[in-house]
Amino acid sequence: MNIDAGTMRPTEHGEVYVLNDGGEVDLDLGNYERYLDVTLSRDNNITTGKIYKEVIEKERKGEYLGKTVQIVPHVTNGIQDWIERVSKIPVDDTDEEPDVCIVELGGTVGDIESAPFVEAMRQFQFRVGYENFALIHVSLVPDMHGEQKTKPTQTTVHSLRGLGLLPDLIACRLLVPQPLNPATKDKISMFCHVSSEQVFGVHDVSSVYHVPLLLHSQGIIQYLKKRLHLDKVNITEAMLAKGKILEKRWRELTAGQERLFDTVSIALVGKYTDLKDSYMSVTKALEHSAFRVHRKLIIHWVESSDLEPGAQEKNPAKYHDAWRAVVGAGGILVPGGFGSRGTEGMMLATKYAREQKIPFLGICLGFQLAVVEWARNVLGVPEATSAEFNTDPKIKTDPKYDVIIFMPEISRTHMGGTMRLGLRPTVFESSAEQWSNVRKLYAGAEKIWERHRHRYEVNPEWVERLQQSGLLFVGKDEKGERMQVLELQDHPFFVGMQAHPEFCTRPLNPSPPFLGFVAAASERAIFDEQIEFQIANFKPPHPDHAMVDEAILRNETTGAQLVNGLTGDTHVEEHVIQVVNSDL
Repeated sequence: MNIDAGTMRPTEHGEVYVLNDGGEVDLDLGNYERYLDVTLSRDNNITTGKIYKEVIEKERKGEYLGKTVQIVPHVTNGIQDWIERVSKIPVDDTDEEPDVCIVELGGTVGDIESAPFVEAMRQFQFRVGYENFALIHVSLVPDMHGEQKTKPTQTTVHSLRGLGLLPDLIACRLLVPQPLNPATKDKISMFCHVSSEQVFGVHDVSSVYHVPLLLHSQGIIQYLKKRLHLDKVNITEAMLAKGKILEKRWRELTAGQERLFDTVSIALVGKYTDLKDSYMSVTKALEHSAFRVHRKLIIHWVESSDLEPGAQEKNPAKYHDAWRAVVGAGGILVPGGFGSRGTEGMMLATKYAREQKIPFLGICLGFQLAVVEWARNVLGVPEATSAEFNTDPKIKTDPKYDVIIFMPEISRTHMGGTMRLGLRPTVFESSAEQWSNVRKLYAGAEKIWERHRHRYEVNPEWVERLQQSGLLFVGKDEKGERMQVLELQDHPFFVGMQAHPEFCTRPLNPSPPFLGFVAAASERAIFDEQIEFQIANFKPPHPDHAMVDEAILRNETTGAQLVNGLTGDTHVEEHVIQVVNSDL
């Protein structure tokens, strides 16, 4: 029933992924953007909360003309209208309306939560026609000591058919390295009313990047071409050539992985390490960067609380293991988070990286803590802190020591969707043009765009003092008032970013700060090589129309919100046209 994932704990639901328009969504949308190299909006994420909110608002406005509002047809029609409207929005650099829309209906067949959505899909197949609707059913095939069991698949398909949906493809998920047996495939075919060519096996492979090739080898493209009559789609020679190049590069990427012997070790010092999905985009950004530098990635997961002096008394074994991981790593990464728990441990790891010249990357909270750590240990202000840590009424500190403060425009009462969110520009200082490695990683660009998600910022009253002591803010917002990138000049690689660059990483186009960090953690020659490569080849993964000034972005967002509550990374006029068309 959540409107979005913004108010959910990472340990509850995994990472909260942020889109260009500021949508806080499920981490699955990050997988879709990375794999397909597309740019999605908050409307690509449908939740029960969003649908019910829309239906109730229409009822309050009298748009149902006095009828009794029901799950069927009003909620189910709302779901179908939403899908139909969003499916027409361009998502890649061609800026064309998509030919195929993939809809993931999450949950389990038979769940109360998914029932209205299953019914909506049953109706939708008749709205769009048989040739335009194909259903892929994903089912677990347990392996019991070598015997592959088909009963769960038979049962779920039976339930699905009872709800009016017939699967065109059955994707059998096996949690073992062994492929789906031909006999198992034939049995599923027989009992689930599909042919053998409609049953696919998805077993464990050495890397998730092999999965597209696994599906390709089983003929999924040929089947969908035939089922959806995709041969009628007009594909230009340029698009065909682009697809062939993409396939070639993807095969080279996956083949090269298997032959990597040199390693790069990264200590990820976080506060949600119990559920590693909390840092999904961070680990993917590290993976993509490791592919580029031809190193096998080793991540040491360090719970930041275990680095604090109190842990030495409570659990000395964990304390020593945590510090052993930090000291032995080639690079130290401090990712984002909220609250004061574990922040002292994060700052201790940051201090170690700074003093021992270990490559360091701080993201969001990691960036802010790097500033606080500097204020405490270089400026000699041990009371320096963040206003975020003083929310407890029992803690009384002098606000003059708040190196990090609450942003004035952010709501203090509402949590969901009220942070500084979405794609925002950062302008590099001209004085750092010659030496800033971060700027070089972005091909020397004067202005870059990354996605943000934060409520706190560096206190402007402290900036001059911090910079005079050597902590250089090489990237700021367009007004020069908000600090967004810090870098140390006399360090192999010490970078902090207020943004979350991990949200825009791609397998074939890794995030520049992560690439620089992993390259620096490998060896200096590799780092220099990647700097040269980035200067010559880097291109932002964002559509051109999304990379606009923040003032324009604010105006567009305000205007879009007046139109059916929409916000997005396309122009307001386009939203108006889409809404009018769907209403008609």
